[in-house]
Amino acid sequence: MKKSIIVMCVIACFVLSATAVYAEPEPYHVGCAFAVTGKASWLGEPERNTARMVADEINANGGINGHKIVLHIEDTQGENTRAVNAVKKLIKKHNVCAVIGPSRSGTSLATIPIAEKEQVPLLSCAAAAKITNPPEERRWIFKMGQNDSDAVRKIYDHMTARDISKVGIITGTTGFGAAGREQLKALSGDYGIEIAADETYSPGATDMTAQLIRVRNSGAQAIVNWSIVPAQSIVPRNVKQLGLDMPLYQSHGFANIKYAEAAGEAAEGSIFPAGRIMAAKSVPADHPQKDVLMAYKKAYEAKFDDQVTTFGGHAYDAMHLIAKTLKKVGDDPAKIRDELEQTRFVGIGGIFEFSPTDHCGLDKTAFEMLTVKDGKFVVIKD
Repeated sequence: MKKSIIVMCVIACFVLSATAVYAEPEPYHVGCAFAVTGKASWLGEPERNTARMVADEINANGGINGHKIVLHIEDTQGENTRAVNAVKKLIKKHNVCAVIGPSRSGTSLATIPIAEKEQVPLLSCAAAAKITNPPEERRWIFKMGQNDSDAVRKIYDHMTARDISKVGIITGTTGFGAAGREQLKALSGDYGIEIAADETYSPGATDMTAQLIRVRNSGAQAIVNWSIVPAQSIVPRNVKQLGLDMPLYQSHGFANIKYAEAAGEAAEGSIFPAGRIMAAKSVPADHPQKDVLMAYKKAYEAKFDDQVTTFGGHAYDAMHLIAKTLKKVGDDPAKIRDELEQTRFVGIGGIFEFSPTDHCGLDKTAFEMLTVKDGKFVVIKD
């Protein structure tokens, strides 16, 4: 009897030891808050697809130092209240070490107080410069989208090179549109540009003819349309219907070919700043972003049978930034935040150089000026 007990104890010790040896490390939990449905789904859907694709690739290759990534994805539907609840759920219920998203500027701004209070890094996929400014009030907030202020600078550079000094702006009333309107007005003086007309439209608007007639009557030489929702595609159609013979500039929120397709032939000739992913094939082979742009484009389009977008690129950058940081410091939120502030990263959106006072890490050189030609986005060469 005594001998049997000893044997059983030896076996139990062996089993426990083996379990300890072969137990997988605990997974890293990462949260995502995207506008997968709703009016901004052309942003959130490719973001969700990309985040899943990158997580699957990492896990298939053994995870991060043996830790698998578990994604918790919430659909904000592009609405502020849902975004706030989503980020609260990700942090308090799923105990995520970082949050990627939200997709829109307005929803990103709405969730900042939560991330700051709970001290969890939030990597927004939106563009408004105020998302990461002032830096002393945004210690836990980072941003993957290029700044709207730099998009405005890129547009005004293009205009001044063509002696355009009087413009009409028509902007959406969303957070993205309102922030862009602020930048268009604030920076116009630096370029000697007069805002001759200042019009707005709601996300659900179906006709902007009245606003565009006022732009025409203002004597503007060009139009700037600034929006992130499908309503922006109505503006080119109304411009064409009115026969307005002036350049139409779009914001970087136009950088999904679906917006051009929705506008049809009226989108031809539209001019806008965008990240290089929208024209990856034309990027020179020796450009630092070339390899990562082509790798993402090839992987995404093969997996989803759909074209890559700027917005999916934001999720790609956020996922790889988090993975790079997790590999170095583990899943402690404070260590992730501190590490991100020291990171230089060649991504889809540009060459990021973060610092304690710059949680965007990009400037206007992250943009190219594109136009729509024969239904496709192409880089403007001159």
